[in-house]
Amino acid sequence: MTLLLFAWVALGCAAVPALLYLWNSFLFREPPLLPLAPALRGEGGGASPTGEGLASISVLIPARNEELGIEACVRSVLASLHAELEVIVLDDASTDRTAEIVRALAAEDPRLRLETAPPLPNGWCGKQHACFALSNLARFNTFAFLDADVRLSPDALARMVLFLRQSGADLVSGFPRQETGTLLEKLLIPLINWLLLCFLPLWGMRHFRWSAFGAGCGQWFTTTRTAYEKVGGHAAVKASLHDGLTLPRAYRKAGLWTDVCDATNLATCRMYRSAIAVWYGLAKNAREGMAATGQIWFWTAVLLCGQVLPFVLVFVAYFCERAIVPFLFATGAVCFVQAVRVASRRRFRTDSLGLMCHPLAIVLLLAVQWYAILRALLGKPIGWKGRAAPKWKRAP
Repeated sequence: MTLLLFAWVALGCAAVPALLYLWNSFLFREPPLLPLAPALRGEGGGASPTGEGLASISVLIPARNEELGIEACVRSVLASLHAELEVIVLDDASTDRTAEIVRALAAEDPRLRLETAPPLPNGWCGKQHACFALSNLARFNTFAFLDADVRLSPDALARMVLFLRQSGADLVSGFPRQETGTLLEKLLIPLINWLLLCFLPLWGMRHFRWSAFGAGCGQWFTTTRTAYEKVGGHAAVKASLHDGLTLPRAYRKAGLWTDVCDATNLATCRMYRSAIAVWYGLAKNAREGMAATGQIWFWTAVLLCGQVLPFVLVFVAYFCERAIVPFLFATGAVCFVQAVRVASRRRFRTDSLGLMCHPLAIVLLLAVQWYAILRALLGKPIGWKGRAAPKWKRAP
């Protein structure tokens, strides 16, 4: 009876996220295609000197020691179509060649300029302070905040602006295709989109303004100046290390709407380039997400029971207990788990290693969360890029 009970629990914990993934897969769509004559003039933006009806966008890129990716990022933005651009890169006390590279690119294209970040005040995360400073430098009324390791397709910015307007949202976020290289990248990074579609009901996000439905990808946000200033901009989440969650929730708490879209075919990003960077990069965000106080036990139970336990039960029921009914239930749970991972791998073009080693990936993900909790309990929260983590209090 105990084995059968575990099998029932495993089947339920695997089936629910699988069914939600199926529903969400129809709701998580690409931004709309551009019409033949796009009418995308930005709010308050003037006409482009090269034609009427172009989107007027301030592309705002915070950069701290980004010499490996900044040139590809900036060149991809400058190649954008159907948009009147200004591109501002804020050098945030880089100690590498980031500023030198951007300065050389700016000499080639007047739409690009390099600015220097002001000193970081106490209580601010470096990225949030850089983004806030960039917003004060922007000329246009549509902002696209872009991480320096993102590369865009030529129509990406204009399509995201069209999505912003057609969705009725005040802040939209695109989830780029995540490139991976090292073993830990291939195991953990594909779980970003998997978690989103398995555990966030997108229908509820679009019909209820509850802050709990707020989610996004901090690699690429698009918003209007009016909405941004109403929220208080990144100052509303100044101590956060995970604006992918906290900025959309700040918008919703201010009475505004947020939305997300599939940018797999519009943008690519390689978040981290080593196993240790993956570990610390995910751990720095954990305390504002899954490892938040009161949530870690839920996530541990749900993920272990639904994504790891089925594989254990299949082995135990068949080889140890010879229990057919628990074996069948556990096999059904494994089928739910693997069907979702197959669909996710194909749609988001992730590495097959994550599919083959899914239970291991889940255990590693939870290990990162518990590591972040342990560091916090020891009074050693995880900083980033040579800066200590500011104290962050979750909003009520």
